[in-house]
Amino acid sequence: MDNLRISLVQGDTRWHDPAANREYYGELVGSLRDLTDLVLLPETFTSGFSNDAIDRAEDMDGPTVAWLREQSARIGAAITGSVQLRVGEGVYNRMLFVTPDGGLRHYDKRHLFRYAREHERYAAGHERLTVEWKGWRICPQVCYDLRFPVFCRNRYDVERPGQLDYDLLLFVANWPAARAYPWKTLLRARAIENLSYVAGLNRVGTDGNGIAYSGDSAVIDFLGHPVSECTDEEVVVTTTLQAAELQAHRERFPAMLDGDAFELR
Repeated sequence: MDNLRISLVQGDTRWHDPAANREYYGELVGSLRDLTDLVLLPETFTSGFSNDAIDRAEDMDGPTVAWLREQSARIGAAITGSVQLRVGEGVYNRMLFVTPDGGLRHYDKRHLFRYAREHERYAAGHERLTVEWKGWRICPQVCYDLRFPVFCRNRYDVERPGQLDYDLLLFVANWPAARAYPWKTLLRARAIENLSYVAGLNRVGTDGNGIAYSGDSAVIDFLGHPVSECTDEEVVVTTTLQAAELQAHRERFPAMLDGDAFELR
């Protein structure tokens, strides 16, 4: 496993305007060509976090999936972020993970944000996802999932003796400024307890509902230390994750050997 370059694209998502967001984020992503391995875009980056955006939800053959594939091929890196996508009778807050060869995996947000009534309009996912990229095992999750440590829990993989399920835990979010302290705290907690790098990508600006976002995107190492931190401005930041340091920490402090056995249902 080699080092991994990861880029946080902390932007001010345009409200209910997918075409404008594709153009906006396309310009930010374009600056990363051949300079990164993995790019994070915010939760619902084509619309902002809105229950009303459900009426314009695309499907997997729509323009945003095609756009993600184009951007990934253009910059030579994987890209991930979430959008509202219609599948059958339901609409999911779906996090897409696209690779330059056209590969596509997805994770549907498991924990819907009851406080904003997301659970009344969107369908919930059920399965956790792990993807492999550049020798790293990566677990993508969305916003509110950060508050549920059991679902995030890193365990030893029975099919890979001595290896944990993932090396990098991702969260893409629309996390309001009013709850910035829990965001910062929980990112660190998830990293420490899971012996893993954690990257959290949040948006900035004020949305169409008048809710302000302070960004505070960050990459946290396995000890809970920030490797990079953003403030409340539009910014693109690239950080290199150190594979050898992660492996050495796990060998030195193998806490997961004492973890509880359980199954997610």
